[in-house]
Amino acid sequence: MENTQQNIQKDVEAVMKKYDRESNVRIWEGLPKQILRFLSVAFSLYCIWTTLFSTAMPEIRLNVFLALILIIGYLNYPMRKHHVRVNYIPWYDIIIMLCGVIPFLYFAFNAESIIKLALRVTSPRNPNYHMMLAMAILAILSTMELCRRCVGIPILCVVGALMFYAFSTVRFGKVIYDLYYSTGDGLRSTPIEVCAKYIVVFIIFGAFLERTGISTFFINLANAVAGASAGGPAKVAVISSALCGMVSGSSVGNTVTTGSITIPMMKRTGYKPEFAGAVEAAASTGGQIMPPIMGAAAFLMAEYMGIPYAQVALKAILPAVLYFAGIYIAVHLEAKKLGLKGIDKSELPRLRQLLPKIYLLLPLIILVVMVSTNMYTMQFSAAVAIGFAILAGLFNSDERVTFTKIIDALEAGGKGTITVAVACAMAGLVAGCITSTGLASELITMVVNISGGRAFIALLLTMLCCIVLGMGVPTTANYCIMAATCAPILMAPAIGIEKICAHFFVFYFGIVADITPPVALAAYAGSAIAKAPPMKTAFNATRLAIAAFIVPYIFAFTPAMLFENLQPIIHIANASPLLNNFLIFLEVAMICATSLLGIFGVAAALNGYLFMPMNLIMRAIICAGGLFMMIPGLLSDFIGFWLVGMICMIQYMRSTRQDEKQD
Repeated sequence: MENTQQNIQKDVEAVMKKYDRESNVRIWEGLPKQILRFLSVAFSLYCIWTTLFSTAMPEIRLNVFLALILIIGYLNYPMRKHHVRVNYIPWYDIIIMLCGVIPFLYFAFNAESIIKLALRVTSPRNPNYHMMLAMAILAILSTMELCRRCVGIPILCVVGALMFYAFSTVRFGKVIYDLYYSTGDGLRSTPIEVCAKYIVVFIIFGAFLERTGISTFFINLANAVAGASAGGPAKVAVISSALCGMVSGSSVGNTVTTGSITIPMMKRTGYKPEFAGAVEAAASTGGQIMPPIMGAAAFLMAEYMGIPYAQVALKAILPAVLYFAGIYIAVHLEAKKLGLKGIDKSELPRLRQLLPKIYLLLPLIILVVMVSTNMYTMQFSAAVAIGFAILAGLFNSDERVTFTKIIDALEAGGKGTITVAVACAMAGLVAGCITSTGLASELITMVVNISGGRAFIALLLTMLCCIVLGMGVPTTANYCIMAATCAPILMAPAIGIEKICAHFFVFYFGIVADITPPVALAAYAGSAIAKAPPMKTAFNATRLAIAAFIVPYIFAFTPAMLFENLQPIIHIANASPLLNNFLIFLEVAMICATSLLGIFGVAAALNGYLFMPMNLIMRAIICAGGLFMMIPGLLSDFIGFWLVGMICMIQYMRSTRQDEKQD
């Protein structure tokens, strides 16, 4: 048993190193390892202290934050992922690191004088003109190089193209000022501000939750709920990935963590390897749209949309439920089609055995309550939740939290911040280039002209941009870039998509890039564990996650799906506020019920099986019915319900007659 666990762990590490850049790190042992561990822990504690208590101006806080990110980043990530020597960092890596760290610290210690100079910082009239330009260029290039190492090249292609455009159209000194010295633009724009203020604390919170044993609890809970049903392991994968996704922000990481357990179980049950890998990849990718953490992008969405974080999480609930419901229905129908059974009940944990461990959910409950009631700031709520995570872990005898685990969590939180912070910095450079050149207005004009002012075509073009950009770009950075470029296009009067709907639209399609061919990192990770063809796995994952391709179009045109612009289901003249609220509640309930039935219809059509195999005509009818039901409105709901119900009835009657003949 121990050898099996070790083999699984080795396979997991191999998959992570292949598909997840964050796992390609230097090898440190002995004293150097302890020194780096101390630095990561100290960085996490510094970030918690800063976000809770620091009153320093942003130019000081953010420059110190970026300098520390570069130090820890270059100590962790080598220039190439191969041929890494133990306890070795080449001299040129130290020089590159210092070329970025020194300018950031210089800016931090001279922030007030630099701010007073304003645009004169990069003006030839400044006596220190060349030094200021050189420091800015070195800091930018050093940050971009760290991005190449820990995030990847695709995002650098976007940044490089926009920087080339900016330098060719705007004065060199002006661009450098916007990218580096300007307050609120470039490297110190909204993404990195939100990362340093909110995201880092929630990353640390997620690291503490993992060490309380909550992931194991979620997997056991999913097994107890769905393990014995038809195709149980696949349903366990969906439920556990949805639950783990609440605290994990990585599609690949979630796929590998839960997939190392669920994928072999699915294969033993009878699912094809490519389907097993696809289920885990699709479900794990959906973890980034699952409240409350949503892959850290929820905090950025709140900032960009100008609404409280609690509202973002609330609006994300129904689309997330539809996403996972679609996958769950698909795996259930696949199990019925293949005649698969569940896991024997004697091998599964029982709910009453898990109830004593329910206290492990306390940190999440505390966090949700504190944030949703606006009792305290988000960062303070996360800090309190970290305290409750430690407290809950002390009572978990199976995976008890110790001082070593606390240090491990702080270390993991510090390291986990690197890639998010660097990606946010690159998103800031994109925003800086757009601000410097006025490119946003040109993009709006171009897309409006191409689409002819038709919203659907504009949405389609935006979807393609998000998916292409999302191939190899972290969700956080993808969203920041699309929020700066495509979301304003959709919100233009000629297109007319509401602000919140536009931002959710680009967020969703940035996520599905992780399972969309040809660069589907989560699907490739799932295929590696399942020992299946990568492209087959990716196409299966795309089919399973069909809700993610449909739902954004629905809420783009009908904001009620995001609980926006809600109206009473029936308008009654002079109705009391209590009655109106009840009618609005009915409207929300109707949207939820019909949307779920709609997803059922679309999933059945794609699977080609309900009570028995369906022909193409039946599949087309039930698919149309499902789409109608996902469009809020009494008429569309009635048509969709009639179409889906008709096919279900025909299928049921035919299968009943077939069973009678066989008897």
